[in-house]
Amino acid sequence: MLIDAHTHLDRYEGELESALEEIIQHKIFTLSNSMDVSSYERNLELARRCYLVLPIFGIHPWNAPEYVENLEDLTGYIRQSRMLGEVGLDYFFVKDSSQYPAQRKVLEFFLAEAKRQNKSVNLHTKGAEKEILQLLKQYDIKRAIIHWYSGPMDIFKKLLDVGAYFTVGVEVLYSEDIQTITENLPVEKLLTETDNPGGAKWLTGKIGMPSLIKEVVKKLAELKNTTPKGIIETVQANFLRSIRDDPWLKDTYNKVAEERFNHI
Repeated sequence: MLIDAHTHLDRYEGELESALEEIIQHKIFTLSNSMDVSSYERNLELARRCYLVLPIFGIHPWNAPEYVENLEDLTGYIRQSRMLGEVGLDYFFVKDSSQYPAQRKVLEFFLAEAKRQNKSVNLHTKGAEKEILQLLKQYDIKRAIIHWYSGPMDIFKKLLDVGAYFTVGVEVLYSEDIQTITENLPVEKLLTETDNPGGAKWLTGKIGMPSLIKEVVKKLAELKNTTPKGIIETVQANFLRSIRDDPWLKDTYNKVAEERFNHI
């Protein structure tokens, strides 16, 4: 079964029905990350409609200033979500440095809860890779998924040393820098993503649809000198390893993979 470990299904508009149909048609287990509370509530509704969608809760760094003064109000959502995301820091797209303390405070709140509740975190790291590394060490986070990494190679290697997994997505189709990172990524730390619908749109101007994950897999097979089937099987094994300490999540994935249930 294909795995898209980082999407934002709630951000589809007119293409939503087609996107859900593609997820079912191509059997794509889809982690739909949230950017705020309303985003998560939308993702919960989509998960009720499609058994292959796993909604996860997070406050994106772009939205951190809106929530920084009311973090305790988020505890119920954090407790409900089996994985946390999208959370992190963004010092690249966000040019206003006055927002950085809010980003860090929100991220630290999520990391503390992830450690306490033994949950994986799906991380945004743009321009703040070194600080993310320091925080993962500080909070002793063992189950981190780094989304769309494009930072320095020395920090990349140190993130591998602390056990992080990395999602590789649509930019691998176009960018030599991302291809180089991918070539240096151990296969046992590889996950796949699309960041749909916005990832492809940012790169090409066209809305990304779920079946795009097959193009990512094909390119990864080329870069790793294997077959698409080999990449799919590797990513499945890696994903299960990344959630090994969460029996509910692992059982849920296995049930979906075996197609024994019509819903989660």
